[in-house]
Amino acid sequence: MAFDRHIFPAIEKRLSSNKVIVLTGARRVGKTFLLNTIKSNFKGKSLYMNGEDLDVRDLLMDRRVASFQRWVNGIDLLIIDEAQAVPEIGKSLKLLIDSFPSLTILASGSSAFELSNQTGEPLVGRQISFQLFPLAQMELSKTENFLQTKQQLETRLIFGSYPDILQMRTQDEQIEYLKELVNGYLLKDILMYEQVRYSHKMLQLLQLVAYQVGQEVSFEELAKSLQIDRNTVERYLDLFSKVFIIFRIGGFSKNLRKEVTKSSKWYFFDNGIRNALINNFLPVVQRQDIGALWENYLVSERMKYNAYVNKSPFTYFWRTYDQQEMDWLELKDEQISAFEFKWKDSKIKFPKAFIEAYPAAKTYWITRENYIDFITGKV
Repeated sequence: MAFDRHIFPAIEKRLSSNKVIVLTGARRVGKTFLLNTIKSNFKGKSLYMNGEDLDVRDLLMDRRVASFQRWVNGIDLLIIDEAQAVPEIGKSLKLLIDSFPSLTILASGSSAFELSNQTGEPLVGRQISFQLFPLAQMELSKTENFLQTKQQLETRLIFGSYPDILQMRTQDEQIEYLKELVNGYLLKDILMYEQVRYSHKMLQLLQLVAYQVGQEVSFEELAKSLQIDRNTVERYLDLFSKVFIIFRIGGFSKNLRKEVTKSSKWYFFDNGIRNALINNFLPVVQRQDIGALWENYLVSERMKYNAYVNKSPFTYFWRTYDQQEMDWLELKDEQISAFEFKWKDSKIKFPKAFIEAYPAAKTYWITRENYIDFITGKV
């Protein structure tokens, strides 16, 4: 089954822009499929290259206009998959886009730190960036109705929403796929491009973070548990975010001295990856961590939605030192929207300290009854 990706029309509109369009995202989220779809629909002359091919690397690393002319002349769209594999790719892209006014380049990569580092400064004013995530509910809603979405909720809490996962018929296939993804691909970009001293510690750190989804993470405690220094913990977490495994949410404070602001929460871009890291694929009814699964799912889906529609609010959690808390805050144009997540049906009472400190804030509780509105931007 082919899935319509939300960013496809936005990329297509820019295919004659004489810009470098950079598409990033984790491995296996569907970047190559999207590139091939764009190529097949493109009306002009296009050329598809893979940056992991040694011959392709040689062509792109020979940064002479005369050399480029031999194979670029007449090309309207140059597509470079796995562009991060080409050394100093940014310099090559700059020379290409400056030397061929009718050329547009679409470059994809699975590691933001490598591709961004290489395309950043040389491409100022010449670059348009997009990020592709595991399938978002706003994309899945194009092929399933409200009832089908509800019926798939527990499966997505456990196995996530990578495109391949959604096309597999058995749970055994899904488990095998996610384990392979974690063990064979998850850390590939980091280990390939960064000088990592304790690679086995990286996986252990990810596992610890997986157990603490929805909780505030202490760098000191993580460092002590792994017997590495705090700076290494911070560096590894930053690298994980740059290969699209996890993302950080900070604490919000505007008025109260007793509000927590220095802590962080870390969430996974995909529930299936989180569960594969701790090797727990038990059904929801048997889970002790259903609260964490529910919160990670809602936060990751909301993050995808906000990114795809360019809503771009500042996002936070909120807590006081006496343990009053709100799970998710969004701040945009001075308006605060605050959300509390509940898996079990129960009466929700918003924290008194929050209501008193932010009387103009909009407050919502998100349950299994209304969660689809939250993850598709209707609230």
